[in-house]
Amino acid sequence: MQQFLVTANGPLQGEVIISGAKNAALPILFASLLAEQPTIISNVPKLKDIETTFKLLQLFGAEVECTGNTVRVDASNISNQFAPYELVKTMRASILALGPLLSRFGQAEVSLPGGCAIGARPVNLHIDGLRKMGAEITVENGYIKASAKRLKGAHLVMDMVSVTGTENLMMAATLAEGKTVIENAAREPEIVDLAVYLNTLGAKISGAGTDTLVIEGVTALHGGEHRVLPDRIETGTLVAAAVTGGDITCKAAAPTDLEAVLEKLREAGAEISTGEDWIRLNMTGRQLTSVDVKTVPHPGFPTDMQAQFTVLNVVAEGVGVVTETIFENRFMHVPELQRMGAKIRLEGNTAVCQYSPSLNAAQVMATDLRASASLVIAGLVAKGTTVVDRIYHIDRGYEHIEHKLQALGAHIQRVDG
Repeated sequence: MQQFLVTANGPLQGEVIISGAKNAALPILFASLLAEQPTIISNVPKLKDIETTFKLLQLFGAEVECTGNTVRVDASNISNQFAPYELVKTMRASILALGPLLSRFGQAEVSLPGGCAIGARPVNLHIDGLRKMGAEITVENGYIKASAKRLKGAHLVMDMVSVTGTENLMMAATLAEGKTVIENAAREPEIVDLAVYLNTLGAKISGAGTDTLVIEGVTALHGGEHRVLPDRIETGTLVAAAVTGGDITCKAAAPTDLEAVLEKLREAGAEISTGEDWIRLNMTGRQLTSVDVKTVPHPGFPTDMQAQFTVLNVVAEGVGVVTETIFENRFMHVPELQRMGAKIRLEGNTAVCQYSPSLNAAQVMATDLRASASLVIAGLVAKGTTVVDRIYHIDRGYEHIEHKLQALGAHIQRVDG
């Protein structure tokens, strides 16, 4: 099992190219199952979850060709609508096969998903919505079994804001008969990107980016080309430059998708400047100050940035309070940071972070995708060499993170544990 060895080497400096967004590429790849002709998707990051998705698409009978960061998917000859536990268990996004398979082929059998252990992320929102669209669904032996001659448009009100729930129902509705309205829909940029992709293929979706989506069903989707938007969570690892007192510029970024995070970085003392597709963070000679953070659905502060800001608050002057409202089990990085000397007190869904003048290297364990990034950031300022175990979590969501950090001057290497 591989590890990262991370040693402090002063401020991060330089430029970094931001990869395509994992959380946009995954639903877009699954949405390609709806198209009767080949689609070409560019700016797809090279990640473990992307590889798993390729395997699933090929298992369904799709042809997948990958050249660099461009993927061609031909789903014209799908012969199987079964997604087995062996593949689904490693990636919760596999549930996104359910809507497209059911909508286009009238049947689907998908294992209940796995993925990060950050709390309960119920699939009942997906199932309830599809049932309202006329699907017959049973859940037995760990599998969701769904069938429908043709889904019918429906008025759906989401009990809670769910990104994958919104994506699955939006995809299913593209080929449904009639109009579907989804209220209390998620508003994330990745939702907008999926809608743009589907509309390129002939879907009729309006309202993406608001809390109400309207989908006019069509009989078929054709081929097309699409470029995946930049990964705002990878961009948010600008936090590493703030923590180390550095000066870095993120190229091929989307500043407008990260406004809540950039505002918190400014509040923490960073100098932030932006252009159409770049963001610069300069912390040289500036005082890092703790900030209060509360995770909420987009356009608020993203839960995927919570762990990184927990580290920022630990090394910043003052006391910072981090409140997690999205997932109930998302402070598993805190005990690992405490092993490094971080002064953090957990109170329910809140982490109270006190200034810890010096962190010390330790052997720590990545417990989920974003927590692993926070441990790497902590290692960039800790005394000694930090060993981060279970880095397969980080490979699920960050494309060659060690190469990007090395180019900025970080001392980080991948080794076999």
